[in-house]
Amino acid sequence: MPRAALFDFDGTLVDTTELIYQSMRHAASDVLGREISREILMANVGQPLPRQMELLSAEHAEELLESYRLHNEEHHDTLIGEFPGVEESLARLRAGGVRVAVVTSKRRFSVEMALKTFSGLGEVVDQWVTMEDTAEHKPDPAPLLKGLEFLGNVPPEAGVDDEGAGRAADEPDEVVHVNRCFMRVGPDKDVGGRPPFQLGVLDRMNLVGRQFAEHCLINSGCGHGS
Repeated sequence: MPRAALFDFDGTLVDTTELIYQSMRHAASDVLGREISREILMANVGQPLPRQMELLSAEHAEELLESYRLHNEEHHDTLIGEFPGVEESLARLRAGGVRVAVVTSKRRFSVEMALKTFSGLGEVVDQWVTMEDTAEHKPDPAPLLKGLEFLGNVPPEAGVDDEGAGRAADEPDEVVHVNRCFMRVGPDKDVGGRPPFQLGVLDRMNLVGRQFAEHCLINSGCGHGS
């Protein structure tokens, strides 16, 4: 049985796909004056939002960031979605003695907005790692290691896999990292290019033990930052 589980937030515990896409689309149209394809707009989600905007347009990154955040905050409660069964599944994990942390590239402000909508998540997560907590961000391993530090009593020497930031791997039966189980770029594929999982897997799983590795996208490298 694992001692700790580290979850990404966007697209794993809450459905923010449409919120992120619509905010990116608005920013590109508002600042750059053009439509950009969904795949291009979503290609770099997982890195902190300022970096995503730099990759869209280094010259207009600050304007893009401001436009994105204004749209995101205005439409947050309308466009954010629920994954049924998530809170119950995390509660089962904690009841089984597994400590739960969320490791996200989102700002703490954005996480707190989501928790106002889904307040129950705050009751079933032990620790939160947000963009402000580390100098380096996914795919660097620093956020995951910070999650282990926050949880405490998990081997501090735990490393990461060869792909970098996939999950803590020094003791693979001790820590499980679940990342981007459900986020999609478009209708036919998920961010990692693999066939997307259906939401029901979280509810069907016992969520204790190595079943994580069988059902979720592990080692995918990053989460969504907004």
